[in-house]
Amino acid sequence: MTTRAPVSPATPVAGPPARFRDLLASEWIKTRSLRSTPWTIVLTVLFVIGSAAVATLSDNAAGSGSGPADFLPFDAYPPAGSWTLILVAASMGALTVVSEYSSGLIRTTTVAVPARGQLVLAKAAVTAVLWTAVGTAASTGSFLVSQAILNGHHADVPITHPGVFRALLASALLAPVCALVGLGLGVLLRHAAATTVTSVFTLLMLPTMFSEGNRWSADIKHTLVSAAWKRLAQNWEPDPGSLGYTATVPGSWMVYALWPLITVALAVLVVRRRDV
Repeated sequence: MTTRAPVSPATPVAGPPARFRDLLASEWIKTRSLRSTPWTIVLTVLFVIGSAAVATLSDNAAGSGSGPADFLPFDAYPPAGSWTLILVAASMGALTVVSEYSSGLIRTTTVAVPARGQLVLAKAAVTAVLWTAVGTAASTGSFLVSQAILNGHHADVPITHPGVFRALLASALLAPVCALVGLGLGVLLRHAAATTVTSVFTLLMLPTMFSEGNRWSADIKHTLVSAAWKRLAQNWEPDPGSLGYTATVPGSWMVYALWPLITVALAVLVVRRRDV
């Protein structure tokens, strides 16, 4: 008589935990697989460069001076182009998170990757690299286009001209800074409309509520991203006789660094402590 040995139930085999580079690859695939991403980036870069061309062409005083040519920062980097870059970068940064919450994909993602903090950091890393490239393309293109137009008036300046590189770098980094702020707010709020409204209010509308005429108002204004960009882009020193309070260049760079660091750090802390 033959007896059959009892069959034990199959034990699930756990796969190796996802490495951080695997998370980076996954987030990059998610980002580039969205059809709207390349079109949004291309149109944004073209609009930013086009706004520099329009501002330079519309500036009747550009190139009319008899003295040596000087760098005109708000022709190369007009507010219209910078505000558009802020709005699009913050919205796209938030979209990398809120789109997963709205579709329910975030549940699958967190099951596959229990380390939620690393997941947020991977999203932040991909977002930072992508929008640094976008900001660099927009900033460099704006400078080159504006100087090409001014060349017709013999008023163009090289990139080594005083103040040019700082304005170019500040305008290039404006995109990743705002994209990371949008991403952090997206993790905290988890709702597309709420995140977009909060990003627009914080990055664009809030600075206009404060002036540099009073010390307390100026101190608040100088902690905001768009005010820091404006200070870094201008190539002239504040008038000692002015009644206003002007931000410092080191302080403005610190604002650039602290906003994305704080928002992403809060996002990592919150996502570890709450349910999806």
